[in-house]
Amino acid sequence: MDQAHIHLLITHLPIFGSLLGTLVLGYGIWKKSNTTKTAAHYIFIISALGAVIAYITGEGAEETVENIRGVSENIIEQHADFAAYALTAFISVGVASLITIYLEFIKNSLAKSLTLVTLFLAIISFALVARTGYLGGQIRHTEISSSTTIQNGNEKNNEQGEKQDDD
Repeated sequence: MDQAHIHLLITHLPIFGSLLGTLVLGYGIWKKSNTTKTAAHYIFIISALGAVIAYITGEGAEETVENIRGVSENIIEQHADFAAYALTAFISVGVASLITIYLEFIKNSLAKSLTLVTLFLAIISFALVARTGYLGGQIRHTEISSSTTIQNGNEKNNEQGEKQDDD
């Protein structure tokens, strides 16, 4: 298994984890359940570790796909740029979660405020990882690319982008 395989396997963890963790944390805040909030923090920590692995393996995945015909270098660069922002945001969520768990453990009153900060950061992180995932999907899933052209039964696009009849 190479870095591209690992990247594709692990890359969904931060996306799903940020959404699930945000929902669980929001529910824990609403129900005032420390156990539920702690569970959300652990989801964020695991997801942040997944984000680090996805980012580290991204370069190897890029090397694998950059020479495949039809893969856009521009989309790869956009994906890599957003991945850096998403990683930074998600690491901040993971660190905030670690600190919050510690503050809860020692019964520090700052834990409640930091939980709200973590929720805010998690929402931002979800937006960034979702956009990163969308751009990553465009690398190989041309059906979601905005630049994909639809061919009808009577026309084909040649390599220069000109239309030809099938006759």
